[in-house]
Amino acid sequence: MMRNFFKIVLVAIICFGYSCKQKQEAPQNPIAEKEVELKYSTTFKLFEAEQYSRIVITKPWPKAEKELTYILAKDQKYIPKDMEYDVFVQLPIQKIVLTSTTHIPSLISLNQLDKWVGFPGLDYVSSPEARNLIAQNKLSELGKNEALNTEKLLALQPDVVIGFAVEGSNKSLNTVAKSGIPVLYNSDWLDEHPLGKAEWIKFFGMLTDTYDLAETKFNEIEKNYLELKSIAEQASNSPSLLAGAMYKDVWYLPGGKSWQAKFLEDANANYLYADTKENGSLSKSFEAVLDQANNAEFWIAPAQFTSYSEMLESSQHYAEFKAFQEKKIFTIAKTKGEKGGVLYYELAPNRPDLVLRDLVGILHPELLDLETYSFFKPLDD
Repeated sequence: MMRNFFKIVLVAIICFGYSCKQKQEAPQNPIAEKEVELKYSTTFKLFEAEQYSRIVITKPWPKAEKELTYILAKDQKYIPKDMEYDVFVQLPIQKIVLTSTTHIPSLISLNQLDKWVGFPGLDYVSSPEARNLIAQNKLSELGKNEALNTEKLLALQPDVVIGFAVEGSNKSLNTVAKSGIPVLYNSDWLDEHPLGKAEWIKFFGMLTDTYDLAETKFNEIEKNYLELKSIAEQASNSPSLLAGAMYKDVWYLPGGKSWQAKFLEDANANYLYADTKENGSLSKSFEAVLDQANNAEFWIAPAQFTSYSEMLESSQHYAEFKAFQEKKIFTIAKTKGEKGGVLYYELAPNRPDLVLRDLVGILHPELLDLETYSFFKPLDD
């Protein structure tokens, strides 16, 4: 009888162990994934689940034929078996390589700059915080974006490389990806709304586990921007405005659907090319611009010119414009970093509120009287 008792106990133990094993190996319930709200950007999407995050780049480069999907998790075992993706990024991220100056301000805002280890073209970096890292030799020079020093980059063993591509995927970055290092394409520059570009801070927030802070920072920028737009709307008039300058007899200026034109619209300016359909730049002859804009009240961003004398040396014809004669030309080329990099190119996409503040102050001083400007400054004589 005692022997039968032990058999019953043994069978119970075996069955219990088997049932536990079956429970552990049972398929998990479908993972609840939710989309994170993005208010302005049309070039990426964010999704969150309990054990992973998903980033979808809807427009990785111009004329891209497919989206790119990135999965972020502490372990690949957390990814649903039927989920398709292009790149897996193991968290947490400790070392990041950047390839565009527009990526830098997000890391600064999120207090994550210490994770940055390499960059192609350090002389183009302007932010004081970033220049301080360079001065301490904490960043590696990686050559040029279109021809990265891949050997040096691989030696850094970064957890992720943030890249961008103008015409299809970047060949140097393809080489890096083949080595096993995750390469993520950032297409902030393709967003047409200024706040859409700024919203890319949430991309970096998700990568560095600082999403809540990223959302807070973006909300502050949005609030500032919309308040400035509201101030500009109170103006009694919309000053006429010209932009750009000539390069080799061709005048380049923002298209009517570009992000620069959106700034001018929100600053309540009468941009004389606002009705054009281009979302990039326009190319015009000098004669065509003179005919349409010679009486423009203001002129902004005349290429890299910093003085009226420089403009005259380049072309005496600039003096035919009313804005030149009345000295109402404002440039971004005077606000530079330690090595001569123009701060606007680095910071403006991330801080559209500062850009709009400058423009409202320039165009409507009766509504916003500024003592200092973040980017735009009057030309020197």
